Amino acid sequence: MGIFERYLSVWVGLSILAGVVFGNVAPSVFAAVAALEFAHVNLVIALFIWIMIYPMMVQIDFSAVKNVGKAPKGLVLTLIINWLVKPFTMALLGWLFFKLLFADWVDPQTASEYIAGMILLGVAPCTAMVFVWSQLTKGDPNYTLVQVSVNDIIMVFLFAPLSALLLGVSDIQVPWETLLLSVVLYVLLPLIAGVATRKRLEARHDVSAVPQLLTKLKPWSVIGLLATVVLLFGFQAETIISQPQNILLIAIPLIIQSYGIFILTYWLALKLKLTHAIAAPASMIGSSNFFELAVAVAISLFGLHSGAALATVVGVLVEVPVMLSLVYFANCTRHWF
Repeated sequence: MGIFERYLSVWVGLSILAGVVFGNVAPSVFAAVAALEFAHVNLVIALFIWIMIYPMMVQIDFSAVKNVGKAPKGLVLTLIINWLVKPFTMALLGWLFFKLLFADWVDPQTASEYIAGMILLGVAPCTAMVFVWSQLTKGDPNYTLVQVSVNDIIMVFLFAPLSALLLGVSDIQVPWETLLLSVVLYVLLPLIAGVATRKRLEARHDVSAVPQLLTKLKPWSVIGLLATVVLLFGFQAETIISQPQNILLIAIPLIIQSYGIFILTYWLALKLKLTHAIAAPASMIGSSNFFELAVAVAISLFGLHSGAALATVVGVLVEVPVMLSLVYFANCTRHWF
């Protein structure tokens, strides 16, 4: 591991701090960057995520993707957790904390909006960042691609009805442009570029060409991650500073959800005798969220300054440090598999 990977948690912590500080010092700069969006997708964030994911897509060997069908248990586990467990546990935790445990600290209307934001996170399984977590746990990139791709297809059909069911709203409007554009930007385009690059390198008949390129690109992948973190926290810096108590209240059930889903999935993966290269990414997908989509939908439904929008942003706040801790745990328990 290089210095970037070895001290990634330190760099992420510094990036979070930098985003909050600069977001409060120069809010107009971040406001200008935030305005560069199409269909609620920020184009600058998309660029940095693209830089982050492209090197991982170069690793994907499509000749090996067809072998995923020979080991379907990991894919089935991912789908069950993401669509039959995670949305409902998130809704349950939201209700438990904000209707019962925290009822005296949050007014009913705000509590309902916080729950709505949590539900939107729960119904949107991770699409982009999971490639980072998979790489950090030495996950199978081909299998991870299939897991993410199948989830994306299902999300197109189930996001709206599941959100409507759990929110208790029959006329929920999902910004389909956001959903489809996000999938194209965060998965399809980097995948096409990565596959084209790999084929061109393999055409040279030099077995060291791909590993050499990946070594050069690896620092850029981490830089893309850190730049994304700085921007996300810079966009919400004023909210983070002005509402620290509410952010803590929202963070508690989100953290419990992330660790709970990971523990359940990891345990089931052990029982199913999956390899670690499949089990780790499968557990990471369920533990993390497609926060770009959740934030966009929350803003569309409830408004930029709503409790729902704040809850989805807190999801971003807790996700990176929580996922890094789970990466560390997964790597320390590789010998279990």
